[in-house]
Amino acid sequence: MSEQHAGRRHDAPEPTGLGAQLAQRLRMALAESVTHLTTGSGPKLDYSSPPGDPGLFGPDAVCWKVHADFAAMMAGGISALLMQALHPLALAGVWDHSTFRSDILGRLRRTATFIAGTTYGSRADALALIERVKTIHESVTGAAPDGRPYRASDPALLTWVHVAEVSSFLAAYLRYVNPLLPGAAQDQYYAETSTIARLLGATEVPRSRAEVAAYLAAMQPELVASERTREVVRVLMNAPAPRPAMRPAGALMRQAGIDLLPPFAQQMLGFDNFARVRRAIVQPGMRTVAPVLRWALVNGVSKRARRRAAAQPR
Repeated sequence: MSEQHAGRRHDAPEPTGLGAQLAQRLRMALAESVTHLTTGSGPKLDYSSPPGDPGLFGPDAVCWKVHADFAAMMAGGISALLMQALHPLALAGVWDHSTFRSDILGRLRRTATFIAGTTYGSRADALALIERVKTIHESVTGAAPDGRPYRASDPALLTWVHVAEVSSFLAAYLRYVNPLLPGAAQDQYYAETSTIARLLGATEVPRSRAEVAAYLAAMQPELVASERTREVVRVLMNAPAPRPAMRPAGALMRQAGIDLLPPFAQQMLGFDNFARVRRAIVQPGMRTVAPVLRWALVNGVSKRARRRAAAQPR
């Protein structure tokens, strides 16, 4: 059973005739809305070349499966941003050096570009993205409100940002794509993605489910839900839609991101009071929206990368 069909019915057959024309128009409109959300300023990557290039991981990697579903990755990305905002030093760097308050969609786009590029891009493009981020990190320094110095290149902060991301992405994949992903494959996912964190400069990066769980438990005493954290939550929850048609889906994904948070994070952020009601609404909604987005993104990044990797080198 493929990752996109686990836990759900097979897609309906493609329409024909006039229905096919209408379906194609709908597909193009949805794809344009999604593309507008995930692209913007920054490097433009060609996922279709060079032929035969497997990138850093190759099409058999677990991360190629986990990172392929747009709806799950969006929900996971929102959950990751909320988690990251609980770390005072990580948040201080974003607060002082980011335009998230005026351009939250830009931050989401840049994160999406980095994840997609390091997962599916050619080896040269993936390594160039990593070097670009390392260069940016060198200038992100300062002091948190409590006086503690921070620097974005700090290996400990890099590890926190990484774990918050990949644990959220995997949680979203398990909930909305394939809950039957074997435990060994989940451990492999953490081992694969730790490569990116280490190339960025992180150290002691968790490489398995057990190591991630132990790390998150050990980090809890360092986390704080401050006024700055609540401002991040406010900005994220009120983020504009890239297209009017995406507003309902965007609101649903924000709530899905909250639902993915570990219980301790939901409690710290004040989202635990309505957790059961939220889950009862969000999970069926995501299972309705996600297949529509999969259908629309018939030529998504992961598909182009698979064709590139399978092509004969020039």
